[in-house]
Amino acid sequence: MDSGRSTPNVQASGVSTPTTAPADGSTKGARICVYCGASPGSKPEHMEMARSLARVMAANNIGLVYGGGTVGLMGELAKTLVSLSGPESVRGIIPEALVKYERDDTYASTATLTTLSTNPLAPAAGSTGVPVSGNTPSSLRNGAAETTPAAEHTNGASSSAKGKSPPDGITGEDPPGKTLPVPTESIYGLTTVVKDMHTRKALMAKLVMEGGPGSGFLAMSGGYGTLEELLETCTWSQLGIHDKPICVLNVNGFFDGLIGWIDKAVSEGFIREGNKNIMSYAETVEDAVLKLREYKVPDSVFKLQWGTQ
Repeated sequence: MDSGRSTPNVQASGVSTPTTAPADGSTKGARICVYCGASPGSKPEHMEMARSLARVMAANNIGLVYGGGTVGLMGELAKTLVSLSGPESVRGIIPEALVKYERDDTYASTATLTTLSTNPLAPAAGSTGVPVSGNTPSSLRNGAAETTPAAEHTNGASSSAKGKSPPDGITGEDPPGKTLPVPTESIYGLTTVVKDMHTRKALMAKLVMEGGPGSGFLAMSGGYGTLEELLETCTWSQLGIHDKPICVLNVNGFFDGLIGWIDKAVSEGFIREGNKNIMSYAETVEDAVLKLREYKVPDSVFKLQWGTQ
């Protein structure tokens, strides 16, 4: 590397510690947003890959951002990582409408919904905001969030009574009385309930963009929702909205059809040749984490100035 600083190896056990500081001097930990199914799938290797990913993330001090469900691959990944790294290693973001569907009732606790006076994407006091200067939409940029009332709850918000500060974007206002069965924090980590799918995806992206080196997006096996999230994240990269890496964990060829479609779209002129590299592929979790660390933004992406027009 030009900086002369070493890159830590990806480990499956133990803790990977860089021998020298990151080149940019950052002390923030890496965060990976994982898109995956709320179903376990019909083959056991999908759930095992979720557990394996959690072990590698724990060994390398990587935090998880995910869709907030407690069932299927989502739940297995979250609870495995919490069991290894503690509740603060996981941030789940789930729309209110999905709370009763993407949950395991065994691990649900009742929490009260709070009302926000500002957009949930607004950075917390003292936050440096999203480190994509001048190239991020106003909904994701520091200090540029709209002041639209929104309903949001984080299960960790109750910890403010213990002397802790509420999580990002959560107020300490008196609740309007509505209760929701949210995942137990000690098992699934911090879960934030938001008003809709758009807020969910924007907040997940914001948390990743605030992470340290090695932060990015990873897709595992899933259905329509997983594919939609993955491709929207790729589109945002192509348009210059973010510059974070995106990797697909291709378990037993699950994404072979998608990879073939991308090749076809490139060959027929619908995707630029260089933009094919926006998305990388891996067959092991170690390789996936390594590819996120080594990603370089393709020169072919648009250099648009979002939020400045």
